[in-house]
Amino acid sequence: MKDILQEIVAHKRLEVARQKEAVKMRTLLGLGADKLERKTVSMREALASSPSGIIAEFKRKSPSKGWLHPDALVTDIVPAYEIGGASACSILTDEMFFGGSLRDLSKARERVRLPLLRKDFIIDEYQLYQARVMGADAVLLIAACLTKDECRLLSEQAHKLDLEVLLEVHSVEELDYVQADIDMLGVNNRNLGTFNTDVNNSFHLIEQMKKTLDDRHLSPLLVSESGISSVETVKELRESGFGGFLIGETFMKTANPGETLSHFIKSLL
Repeated sequence: MKDILQEIVAHKRLEVARQKEAVKMRTLLGLGADKLERKTVSMREALASSPSGIIAEFKRKSPSKGWLHPDALVTDIVPAYEIGGASACSILTDEMFFGGSLRDLSKARERVRLPLLRKDFIIDEYQLYQARVMGADAVLLIAACLTKDECRLLSEQAHKLDLEVLLEVHSVEELDYVQADIDMLGVNNRNLGTFNTDVNNSFHLIEQMKKTLDDRHLSPLLVSESGISSVETVKELRESGFGGFLIGETFMKTANPGETLSHFIKSLL
């Protein structure tokens, strides 16, 4: 069976190398100097204080489902997410596999005050600077893409840039990646090898997550990601200990994602 994650990461290494060659770090910092001064918004605090904890995701396609909403405009959907009651927004910036771009992130930043998560396959600190310049408040680090040392160094650099970190794990073994400077700890219910989803992965891991965090005296906010399609599931996840719920396809596959989100949250509350 083809491992989609390996394919994505291999392409990402080539992509980032090209980006670094096209726009040198000093050029990126020079062009984004004023944007680096923007005060970021805490995604963790937004989720913790929200009655819903919904992280509404903007994505046009996925490797497993193909195009969900090919003509989707971030300038229409993300403001509608904010009006509809989202606590935060996740912006897919991978172009090859998800149909996104850094421009989507920048355009979203211009139009909403919600905390924005740059969701991508981050393997290089250059991508952290991109995220900050383009308007992100938080970044996703995927344990399956990184060594523990790489994860530690990237999370440290993210915090130096005033970016919060959502660490994503898929298994008990990956809980070893959790450290003191992780702001949010997410369980991806999607198998990154096959891209099949099973929300039971969150319920399967929650008790071991709590034990690991208690043993290490850590308290990141817990997030369940992907495969969530019903209000009842969100309620069950919240009761088990999760405070954030990243939902994308459930909204993006509809004609009006913002309206779908609004109805979802009203049913939840």
